[in-house]
Order: sequence, then structure tokens, then C-alpha cells
Amino acid sequence: MKDLYSILGLTSRASEEDIKKAYRTLARSRHPDRDPDNPWAEEDFKQLAQAYDILSDPKTRAQYDRGDIDAGGARKASQRARSSTTQRKSQPHGGNRASSGKKTIKVNGVDVEYDLKVTFMDAARGCVKYVSMTNGKRLKVNIPAATADGTLLRLKGQGMPGIGGGTDGDAHVAIEVMPDPTFRSEETDIHVDLPVTLPEAVLGARVDAPTIDGPVSVTIPADSNTGTILRLKGKGLTSGKNGDVRGDQYITLKVVLPRGKNTDLRDFVEKWSPNNPYSVRPKNGS
Repeated sequence: MKDLYSILGLTSRASEEDIKKAYRTLARSRHPDRDPDNPWAEEDFKQLAQAYDILSDPKTRAQYDRGDIDAGGARKASQRARSSTTQRKSQPHGGNRASSGKKTIKVNGVDVEYDLKVTFMDAARGCVKYVSMTNGKRLKVNIPAATADGTLLRLKGQGMPGIGGGTDGDAHVAIEVMPDPTFRSEETDIHVDLPVTLPEAVLGARVDAPTIDGPVSVTIPADSNTGTILRLKGKGLTSGKNGDVRGDQYITLKVVLPRGKNTDLRDFVEKWSPNNPYSVRPKNGS
């Protein structure tokens, strides 16, 4: 076996974090599952795991750096001779000597990481998605209702499989919730902008408003204005241990004038405005 540091693509001055990072990267790319037709893939991976096993432990790393153990983890001849002499002195009646051969390699599977984009609606209501691993395996990802952007889901035992009886790694799925043209959330509350016509705002009306559960009928109070906020209780995102608590939805009204020229509306405003002046902007200096 070649130098352990070179197996990991490092030098002897590498830090513990360097060793860990290099192993995680190489273990994902060189796992036997990624190269099933290569008869040497598993042996190469075991060498990689052996290098990490020795160098990640400060005690065995120091022994390797001193030359007390070889790249396979076995004590060198001079060390075995000293150990044998010590054991003979401590066991004058012929007790059994400890074996110093290479230990069986048991490699735990490596954790894998994935990014998964979902729509706002899927994240709000919950859904099932799938991600494909590098070895072709598809992972089922259950996304709970009210999943927030940046949530990290852990799929235990769904990472790279272990070797020699080692435990399988985990899969970590980072959720990215894509922006929605209609809905936006703040914790468990949902906010929506709702366009209304001038007659609906002035006279009041019943209109449909979108929610994550589908459209609902809401009352627009007479004399409403842009910025008027309506509250729909219990129409937000779920919360609580059992998902039995929900936030609210807030609807902000946006009064929209008719498109194009409207001479009737213009004539009305010209007659109405002189007798009904009002200010919507602060005066200079106030």
C-alpha cells in the first residue's frame, strides 16, 4: 500500500479537518457502487478507508508518522520484536501472546448530500419527491407540510452502503422553496396581494381569494383602499407536533383602475375632485 497521505491526496501537514473533508469527497466518488464493473473497486475503497481509519485517529496517526505502524495498520518488525520481548517478560509461564496482524476492515458508509427544489405549494401542503443518487438509486423524500426554505431532511441509512459490516451512511436533503407569484410566508402566516376594481373597493363586494387550500369567498368592505388588510383565520401554514395548529392568511388589497382611457371616469373625477380635495403625501418639511 502506498503512503496514506497520498491516498487521500494530502501531505503529512494536513489538518484533521483536511483529512475528514478529503475522505468524504473521495469516498463518494470512489464507492464500489459507482463502479460495479471494476473488480478492484472494493479493494481500492478499502485502502481509502484504511488510510482514513489510521490518519483520523490522533494516536494511530502519530504512530504512523513515527514509523511504528505500516500503511496497513500493523506494527513494524522492530515494534513486534519489542512487544514480543515485553510479553515474554510479563508472561514467564508461557501465556498467549497478543496477535498483531492487520485488522479486518469495517467501513461505515459515507453520508451524501442533495439539494432539492420544491414549489411553494408543495412545501406548504407537503408532498413526496424523489432524488437520484450517483449509483442510480432513487430516494423517496417525504416533505412535511409547512416545510421552510433551507430545511435539511435526514434520511437515515439512505446514503452510501457500508462495507464489511459497516453501517450505511445517511442522506441529507436540503430543501429550497422556490418563490411563488401569489403566496409568501412569514413563519406560519401567509400573505397575499389581491387586486380589486374601483367599484369593488368603493361599494364593497364578495370576491374569491386564493389560499393554499383553494379559493375562498371574502367580503371587501365598502370604502376599502389599497393597503387594506383582511385576515383569514386558520388559513396559514400548519404547526405544532401533530400539525393541528395553523397560522393565518393576510390579504392586502390593491385597488386597480381600468386599463386604457375611460372618458366617463375622467369626466366624473374632473367634476368630483374640486369639491372633495384630499392629501395622500406628507407636506414638505412635515
